[in-house]
Amino acid sequence: MPKSYDPRMHSAEHILNQTMVRMFNCARAFTTHLESEKSRCYYHFDRDLMPEEVREVEARVNQIIQTDADVREEFLSREAAGQQFNLSRLPEEVGEMVRIVRIGDYDACPCIGGHVKRTKEIGVFHLYSTTYENGVLKVRFKLSQTS
Repeated sequence: MPKSYDPRMHSAEHILNQTMVRMFNCARAFTTHLESEKSRCYYHFDRDLMPEEVREVEARVNQIIQTDADVREEFLSREAAGQQFNLSRLPEEVGEMVRIVRIGDYDACPCIGGHVKRTKEIGVFHLYSTTYENGVLKVRFKLSQTS
C-alpha cells in the first residue's frame, strides 16, 4: 500500500535530495519523516551545513520549483530499475514493475508516494534548520504558498 505523504511535501523532498546530491556529492537521504507542516531528511554526512550553504540549498530548491517542471511517472521492470537506481528503500511488495517519478529533467527516483503534477504547486521551500551528530546531517524544512 502506497504511503500517504502530502504530495507537495513529498515532491519537495525529491528536489531537496537531488539538490544535496548535486551540491555535496552525497547520497540521497537514508530516511525521511514527511509531515504536512514540517519535514526532516537525514543524510550520511561529515559535518553540519554552513549558513551560506543552507541559503544556497534553499535557493536552488526554490529555483527548481519556480521552473514549473512537470512531475511524471514511468514504470520499469525491477531489473531495469535496479540497473539505474538504488532500490533498497522500496518495499518488496512493490512487485516486478517499479514506478519512477521524474521531476522535469532535474530528478528521477523510484517512489511509491503521491506527488504534485507540476512543481509550482509545491509553493515556497523553507530550509529552517540543520543539525549534525554522529555522522548524520538532519535537514528540517517546511513549505508555504508565498515567500
